[in-house]
Amino acid sequence: MASSCNKSFSSNYMLLKPEEAGFLDLAKMLFSSDLDKRKFIDCPEGAREPFGRRWIIFISVMVQKLLQATAKPMSAFGSGVENWLNLLSGNGGFFGLLMNALKGKVVHPDKTSASFLSFIGNIDKRFKLDTNISHGDKRYYAALSVMAAKASYENPKYLESIVKDHWEMDFVGSYDFWNDYQEKATTQAFVLEDKNDVIVVAFRGTEPFDADAWCSDFDLSWYELPGTGKIHGGFMKALGLQKNQGWPQQQDDNKTETAYYAIRKLLKERLQKNDKAKFVVTGHSLGGALAALFPAILALHEESWLLDRLEGIYTFGQPRVGDEEFGQYMKNIIEKHNINLYRFVYSYDMVPRLPYDDKTLMFKHFGTCIYYNSLYEGKVVAEEPDKNYFSIIWLIPKLINACWELIRSFIIGYTKGADYKEGGLLRMFRVLGILAAGVPNHCPQDYVNATRLGSSDVFNSSLLALNQDKILKMQ
Repeated sequence: MASSCNKSFSSNYMLLKPEEAGFLDLAKMLFSSDLDKRKFIDCPEGAREPFGRRWIIFISVMVQKLLQATAKPMSAFGSGVENWLNLLSGNGGFFGLLMNALKGKVVHPDKTSASFLSFIGNIDKRFKLDTNISHGDKRYYAALSVMAAKASYENPKYLESIVKDHWEMDFVGSYDFWNDYQEKATTQAFVLEDKNDVIVVAFRGTEPFDADAWCSDFDLSWYELPGTGKIHGGFMKALGLQKNQGWPQQQDDNKTETAYYAIRKLLKERLQKNDKAKFVVTGHSLGGALAALFPAILALHEESWLLDRLEGIYTFGQPRVGDEEFGQYMKNIIEKHNINLYRFVYSYDMVPRLPYDDKTLMFKHFGTCIYYNSLYEGKVVAEEPDKNYFSIIWLIPKLINACWELIRSFIIGYTKGADYKEGGLLRMFRVLGILAAGVPNHCPQDYVNATRLGSSDVFNSSLLALNQDKILKMQ
């Protein structure tokens, strides 16, 4: 059913409105291909879809409705878990907390302090950069990017502290950006500049207890932009898609700034002051999707000057962003402006394998995929193994791998050094991985390990060119 919302900026679209979906209307959709008759689906008149795609829409809407209904308890539970974890670490563990409680000297966590860690931060507490990887090392941008992507989950004071005091770099700022469709600030990013005139923009990924971020992930709405292809609607909204306007060249001054427009403005200001400076965009999970989409909108606005200053895009555990046409659009941008685009995938991480690359959803990846196995051995591949995750053939290999990763968590601190030692929280996730393989693989811990322990040969330009030629022939 078409709505009054102006979508003239797109040539085609399919938008889901879970807040308007009743269970009866959802059930009717499963038995009727006429999507335009459903009030919770905004699409052109006469739009029809096969059952497979309607089933995926049904799941997407149901999950979003569940997330919307449980948003407050999810947030409260997550806040409680984070407070408990920080209460424990701030008092020297459980027994230290008991002793401090008896003495009346309990150290209470402050969510805004530089010592407070998010749930993600508690899984992997490392904050120092690898001193063995310096500027000039082929792994440098990847190693810096993954640490920035991991740090993006933390509060502004923590970010400022590690960037200034430990990384000894310039902390530009931490930002909460407006989402015009969710009508609140739900997109976060921070910006730093290293000693080598490289500006790093790190988008925050999906926080475990953030219902709004999960809704962006599960929102399978899409827009088809002329000459660009179909793009995931949830990711476009998170980056800064303007309601009723799409992607105007300039954002209305009367509107709250969204991520794309604010970051573009900031980059222009800083790059104009330094002719040698370049920039990198990065992110983990949802943050990786936003990092991959950001240069696409720059190209849509013909921001060639900015694209020429873009050194690279480094994403970790990134979901698919658009269809095959969009992938080709991105390939053209990368080649034209000589941009490095590295998409890192660790083992059986579930997220890079979603949304499906099949006849039902037709989402496609693009860029150079660097795949790491559970031994942190990396190689350039056309597509990660088990590309759509839910394959019975891969069930046993994934189970064996999950068991090995649990064993590895107890020995890696001895085999690779104390910096790689895993804590109890991550080990709990490793156990979960035996039941749901791929869940712990999405944690930033393994991506940090991969960039540090993996060989730099995967970044060798001649090997990359050879592998890319093989990939193109396979496609």
